[in-house]
Amino acid sequence: MRIPAQSVCTAIRDDIVSGVFERGSRLTEELLARRYGVSRVPVREALRTLESEGFVVTRRHAGACVAEPTEQEAADLLEVRMLLEPLGAARAAQRRTEAHLKVLRGLVRLGQERARRGEGEDLRSLGGWFHETLAQASGSPGLIALLTQLRHKIAWMYAVEQPARPADSWAEHGAIVDAVARGDAERARALAAQHAERTTAAHRLRRSGGAPGRDVRAPRSGGRVRTSQHAVNTAGGRH
Repeated sequence: MRIPAQSVCTAIRDDIVSGVFERGSRLTEELLARRYGVSRVPVREALRTLESEGFVVTRRHAGACVAEPTEQEAADLLEVRMLLEPLGAARAAQRRTEAHLKVLRGLVRLGQERARRGEGEDLRSLGGWFHETLAQASGSPGLIALLTQLRHKIAWMYAVEQPARPADSWAEHGAIVDAVARGDAERARALAAQHAERTTAAHRLRRSGGAPGRDVRAPRSGGRVRTSQHAVNTAGGRH
Protein backbone atom coordinates (compact mmCIF):
# COMPACT_ATOMS: atom_id res chain seq x y z
CA MET A 1 0.00 0.00 0.00
CA ARG A 2 1.38 3.41 -0.98
CA ILE A 3 1.49 5.81 1.98
CA PRO A 4 0.10 9.24 0.99
CA ALA A 5 2.68 12.01 0.94
CA GLN A 6 0.24 14.10 2.99
CA SER A 7 0.50 11.66 5.90
CA VAL A 8 4.29 11.72 5.73
CA CYS A 9 4.22 15.53 5.50
CA THR A 10 2.05 15.73 8.62
CA ALA A 11 4.38 13.40 10.52
CA ILE A 12 7.53 15.34 9.58
CA ARG A 13 5.87 18.69 10.30
CA ASP A 14 4.72 17.47 13.73
CA ASP A 15 8.25 16.31 14.53
CA ILE A 16 9.71 19.66 13.47
CA VAL A 17 7.17 21.59 15.54
CA SER A 18 7.71 19.37 18.60
CA GLY A 19 11.48 19.77 18.40
CA VAL A 20 12.35 16.19 17.42
CA PHE A 21 14.26 17.64 14.45
CA GLU A 22 16.19 20.71 15.58
CA ARG A 23 16.42 23.87 13.56
CA GLY A 24 19.21 23.66 11.02
CA SER A 25 19.45 19.86 11.19
CA ARG A 26 19.64 17.84 7.98
CA LEU A 27 16.62 15.87 6.80
CA THR A 28 17.86 13.06 4.61
CA GLU A 29 15.35 11.07 2.60
CA GLU A 30 16.90 7.80 3.78
CA LEU A 31 16.64 8.70 7.48
CA LEU A 32 13.06 9.93 7.14
CA ALA A 33 11.98 6.90 5.11
CA ARG A 34 13.33 4.59 7.83
CA ARG A 35 11.81 6.62 10.63
CA TYR A 36 8.30 6.61 9.22
CA GLY A 37 8.40 3.20 7.56
CA VAL A 38 7.81 4.46 4.02
CA SER A 39 9.62 4.66 0.70
CA ARG A 40 11.62 7.71 -0.32
CA VAL A 41 9.01 8.87 -2.87
CA PRO A 42 6.42 10.24 -0.39
CA VAL A 43 9.27 11.65 1.72
CA ARG A 44 10.55 13.60 -1.28
CA GLU A 45 7.07 14.96 -1.98
CA ALA A 46 6.56 15.85 1.69
CA LEU A 47 9.84 17.78 1.84
CA ARG A 48 8.81 19.84 -1.18
CA THR A 49 5.54 20.73 0.55
CA LEU A 50 7.28 21.61 3.81
CA GLU A 51 9.75 23.79 1.93
CA SER A 52 6.84 25.72 0.40
CA GLU A 53 5.41 26.17 3.92
CA GLY A 54 8.70 27.50 5.29
CA PHE A 55 9.56 24.61 7.62
CA VAL A 56 12.33 23.25 5.39
CA VAL A 57 15.05 24.85 3.27
CA THR A 58 17.32 23.28 0.65
CA ARG A 59 21.01 24.10 1.01
CA ARG A 60 23.81 23.50 -1.45
CA HIS A 61 25.89 20.47 -0.49
CA ALA A 62 23.58 19.72 2.47
CA GLY A 63 20.20 19.09 0.88
CA ALA A 64 17.00 19.50 2.89
CA CYS A 65 17.39 21.05 6.36
CA VAL A 66 15.01 22.32 9.02
CA ALA A 67 14.59 26.06 8.54
CA GLU A 68 16.05 28.55 11.02
CA PRO A 69 13.62 31.48 11.13
CA THR A 70 14.84 34.86 12.29
CA GLU A 71 13.34 36.81 15.19
CA GLN A 72 11.79 39.21 12.68
CA GLU A 73 10.13 36.35 10.82
CA ALA A 74 8.76 35.05 14.10
CA ALA A 75 7.44 38.51 15.05
CA ASP A 76 5.78 38.83 11.65
CA LEU A 77 3.80 35.65 12.34
CA LEU A 78 2.12 37.19 15.38
CA GLU A 79 1.22 40.28 13.35
CA VAL A 80 -0.28 38.13 10.60
CA ARG A 81 -2.20 36.19 13.25
CA MET A 82 -3.75 39.42 14.52
CA LEU A 83 -5.01 40.10 11.00
CA LEU A 84 -6.21 36.65 10.01
CA GLU A 85 -7.92 35.42 13.18
CA PRO A 86 -10.37 38.37 13.28
CA LEU A 87 -11.10 37.82 9.59
CA GLY A 88 -11.77 34.15 10.30
CA ALA A 89 -14.17 35.05 13.12
CA ALA A 90 -16.05 37.49 10.89
CA ARG A 91 -16.36 34.88 8.14
CA ALA A 92 -17.54 32.35 10.72
CA ALA A 93 -20.35 34.70 11.74
CA GLN A 94 -21.50 34.73 8.12
CA ARG A 95 -20.96 31.09 7.18
CA ARG A 96 -21.02 28.91 10.28
CA THR A 97 -23.29 25.89 10.51
CA GLU A 98 -25.28 24.64 13.48
CA ALA A 99 -22.74 21.82 13.79
CA HIS A 100 -19.93 24.38 14.15
CA LEU A 101 -21.90 26.26 16.80
CA LYS A 102 -22.56 23.08 18.75
CA VAL A 103 -18.87 22.21 18.85
CA LEU A 104 -17.79 25.76 19.70
CA ARG A 105 -20.29 26.04 22.55
CA GLY A 106 -19.26 22.64 23.87
CA LEU A 107 -15.61 23.66 23.86
CA VAL A 108 -16.41 26.88 25.70
CA ARG A 109 -18.33 24.97 28.37
CA LEU A 110 -15.46 22.53 28.80
CA GLY A 111 -12.91 25.34 28.85
CA GLN A 112 -14.80 27.25 31.51
CA GLU A 113 -15.14 24.10 33.59
CA ARG A 114 -11.44 23.23 33.29
CA ALA A 115 -10.50 26.84 34.07
CA ARG A 116 -12.42 26.65 37.34
CA ARG A 117 -10.54 23.46 38.19
CA GLY A 118 -7.16 24.87 37.18
CA GLU A 119 -6.47 22.07 34.66
CA GLY A 120 -3.89 23.93 32.57
CA GLU A 121 -2.83 21.23 30.12
CA ASP A 122 -6.44 20.48 29.19
CA LEU A 123 -6.99 24.21 28.62
CA ARG A 124 -4.07 24.35 26.18
CA SER A 125 -5.55 21.55 24.06
CA LEU A 126 -9.09 22.92 24.28
CA GLY A 127 -7.88 26.35 23.21
CA GLY A 128 -6.23 24.85 20.14
CA TRP A 129 -9.40 22.96 19.23
CA PHE A 130 -11.48 26.09 19.74
CA HIS A 131 -9.43 28.18 17.32
CA GLU A 132 -9.24 25.33 14.82
CA THR A 133 -13.03 24.92 14.87
CA LEU A 134 -13.56 28.69 14.57
CA ALA A 135 -11.33 28.67 11.49
CA GLN A 136 -13.26 25.73 10.03
CA ALA A 137 -16.50 27.66 10.59
CA SER A 138 -15.21 30.40 8.27
CA GLY A 139 -16.06 28.15 5.33
CA SER A 140 -13.02 29.45 3.44
CA PRO A 141 -10.55 26.69 2.46
CA GLY A 142 -7.78 29.18 1.72
CA LEU A 143 -8.18 30.97 5.02
CA ILE A 144 -8.43 27.69 6.92
CA ALA A 145 -5.16 26.52 5.34
CA LEU A 146 -3.40 29.78 6.20
CA LEU A 147 -4.60 29.73 9.81
CA THR A 148 -3.63 26.08 10.22
CA GLN A 149 -0.13 26.71 8.89
CA LEU A 150 0.13 29.81 11.07
CA ARG A 151 -0.77 27.85 14.21
CA HIS A 152 1.85 25.22 13.39
CA LYS A 153 4.54 27.85 12.88
CA ILE A 154 3.68 29.81 16.01
CA ALA A 155 3.74 26.59 18.07
CA TRP A 156 7.17 25.87 16.57
CA MET A 157 8.66 29.29 17.26
CA TYR A 158 6.97 30.31 20.50
CA ALA A 159 6.25 29.01 23.96
CA VAL A 160 2.91 30.33 25.25
CA GLU A 161 2.43 31.10 28.92
CA GLN A 162 -0.85 30.09 30.50
CA PRO A 163 -2.99 33.14 31.33
CA ALA A 164 -3.02 34.20 34.97
CA ARG A 165 -6.83 34.23 34.82
CA PRO A 166 -7.85 31.51 32.36
CA ALA A 167 -11.53 32.06 33.13
CA ASP A 168 -11.24 35.51 31.52
CA SER A 169 -9.75 33.98 28.37
CA TRP A 170 -12.64 31.51 28.11
CA ALA A 171 -15.13 34.31 28.73
CA GLU A 172 -13.62 35.99 25.66
CA HIS A 173 -14.02 32.77 23.69
CA GLY A 174 -17.64 32.61 24.80
CA ALA A 175 -18.30 36.20 23.69
CA ILE A 176 -16.82 35.45 20.25
CA VAL A 177 -19.10 32.41 19.90
CA ASP A 178 -22.14 34.50 20.91
CA ALA A 179 -21.33 37.03 18.18
CA VAL A 180 -20.80 34.24 15.65
CA ALA A 181 -24.16 32.68 16.64
CA ARG A 182 -25.94 36.03 16.11
CA GLY A 183 -24.31 36.46 12.73
CA ASP A 184 -22.69 39.71 13.92
CA ALA A 185 -19.55 39.69 11.79
CA GLU A 186 -18.20 43.06 12.94
CA ARG A 187 -18.63 42.20 16.61
CA ALA A 188 -16.97 38.81 16.09
CA ARG A 189 -14.10 40.50 14.27
CA ALA A 190 -13.61 43.10 17.03
CA LEU A 191 -13.71 40.54 19.85
CA ALA A 192 -11.30 38.20 18.05
CA ALA A 193 -8.91 41.12 17.43
CA GLN A 194 -8.96 42.06 21.12
CA HIS A 195 -8.39 38.44 22.13
CA ALA A 196 -5.49 38.02 19.70
CA GLU A 197 -3.85 41.26 20.85
CA ARG A 198 -4.17 40.32 24.52
CA THR A 199 -2.77 36.81 24.09
CA THR A 200 0.19 37.99 22.00
CA ALA A 201 1.91 39.17 25.19
CA ALA A 202 1.95 35.58 26.47
CA HIS A 203 4.17 34.38 23.60
CA ARG A 204 7.85 33.83 24.38
CA LEU A 205 10.29 33.21 21.53
CA ARG A 206 11.93 29.80 21.80
CA ARG A 207 15.66 29.41 21.64
CA SER A 208 16.89 27.24 18.80
CA GLY A 209 16.29 23.60 19.61
CA GLY A 210 13.54 24.28 22.16
CA ALA A 211 10.52 21.98 22.15
CA PRO A 212 6.93 22.94 22.95
CA GLY A 213 6.52 23.68 26.61
CA ARG A 214 10.16 24.76 26.91
CA ASP A 215 12.15 27.72 25.66
CA VAL A 216 15.62 26.26 26.18
CA ARG A 217 17.81 24.10 23.99
CA ALA A 218 16.93 20.42 24.17
CA PRO A 219 19.78 17.91 24.53
CA ARG A 220 21.08 16.52 21.27
CA SER A 221 21.65 12.89 20.43
CA GLY A 222 23.04 10.97 17.49
CA GLY A 223 21.54 12.14 14.23
CA ARG A 224 19.86 15.01 16.11
CA VAL A 225 16.68 12.95 16.49
CA ARG A 226 15.49 12.87 20.09
CA THR A 227 12.78 10.21 20.04
CA SER A 228 12.52 6.65 18.86
CA GLN A 229 11.54 5.73 15.34
CA HIS A 230 7.84 5.42 14.68
CA ALA A 231 5.71 4.55 11.69
CA VAL A 232 3.34 6.90 9.91
CA ASN A 233 -0.32 6.58 10.88
CA THR A 234 -1.83 5.62 7.53
CA ALA A 235 -5.25 6.73 8.66
CA GLY A 236 -4.02 10.32 8.66
CA GLY A 237 -4.25 12.79 11.49
CA ARG A 238 -5.67 16.15 12.55
CA HIS A 239 -3.44 19.10 11.93
